Amino acid sequence: MMNMILASALLSSAGGLPEVGRPAPAFEGPATDGTTVKLSELKGTWVVLCFYPKSFTPGCTAEACALRDGFTELQKAGVRIYGVSLDGMETQKKFKAEYRLPFELLSDSNKAMSKAYGTLGMMGLYADRKTFIIDPEGEIAHIFDMVNPKTHDKDVLEVMNRMKAKG
Repeated sequence: MMNMILASALLSSAGGLPEVGRPAPAFEGPATDGTTVKLSELKGTWVVLCFYPKSFTPGCTAEACALRDGFTELQKAGVRIYGVSLDGMETQKKFKAEYRLPFELLSDSNKAMSKAYGTLGMMGLYADRKTFIIDPEGEIAHIFDMVNPKTHDKDVLEVMNRMKAKG
């Protein structure tokens, strides 16, 4: 009986998860610069939305620092990067400041973004490490289900260059 309930829950939630070529789920979230970031206001730009489990942990720090170190090249590729975790705003601000991150971090403490993007981790305690590239029309262009924190900047840049070369 429990397996049937679990299977039913998975099937019913799977229909709304982001897929390449489909519109990205709308979101809005508070950013470390005091603004509210809304997907609807980012039309016309490439958006890289990086969900990560928890600020100040080794993997998340490595990922954030890789994106920081590759930021100039990613910016040249025309992307806007946002890091997203369930951490509260004060933690996000401290994380950004301590590692001098040049991109905004969003606090998803209400878990709305993580639910919409299917990244809510086990028991809702953290966001799974996943990255979504959203094209200027607001569609999912690429999903990184497996993220290598140490090379994420290079991996994102490679995918962006490949997509832009296609037209």
